[in-house]
Amino acid sequence: MAISLSVVLMLGVILVVMIRSKSIKAGPAVVAILFGFFLASTGMAPSINRFLNSIAHTINQISF
Repeated sequence: MAISLSVVLMLGVILVVMIRSKSIKAGPAVVAILFGFFLASTGMAPSINRFLNSIAHTINQISF
């Protein structure tokens, strides 16, 4: 749960920065948000979630 919330917060901040810096207009940003929202309700959501969790686990295993 904490990883999901962190990813959502990070992507939200990136989206706001992109809108404010005029890298992306409000229209495409809304389309991207809606795409993510509807993608989360498809059958692909568990696979995407497992993939992101495995990436987070791999990053967590890296020691400097």
